[in-house]
Amino acid sequence: MRADATSSPNPPPAPEEASQEDPSPVSSSSSPAPVAAAAPPEVRKVATAMEAVERDAAAIAESYASLFASLRIALSNVTSTSAENMECLGEVVGRLQESALEASSKGNKYIHSCLRLNEEMRGLESLSIQLKIMRKNIDSLDLAVDRLLHLP
Repeated sequence: MRADATSSPNPPPAPEEASQEDPSPVSSSSSPAPVAAAAPPEVRKVATAMEAVERDAAAIAESYASLFASLRIALSNVTSTSAENMECLGEVVGRLQESALEASSKGNKYIHSCLRLNEEMRGLESLSIQLKIMRKNIDSLDLAVDRLLHLP
């Protein structure tokens, strides 16, 4: 760093020299800047460089402001979309729950109907056994009647 400072033929001007020029663009228009005309070339270079830095800083600030505005809008859209999605999800879950309750209710009714049918089938089974016994008895009686009617 010391080599850079000593190798430069013209050292940079002191801050007091740079502040001699009026950097504000809002100076009175009636008096031209005589200091700038009489200033050495190094001061003019520094002033020009500072103006370029100020322009770049203003452009960067404007870019950041635009970026933050875009991010704010995007975040607002995402937030509102997320809220809408959550409402939709809530509705879907509610309807799914209603459907599940209805399906389980119908399933329970079906199971109870099957159990009742099973009980009735058990009752029919005993009735079926009784009918088989009656049929055997009727067949025996029918055979006996046929024998009596067809005596040789």
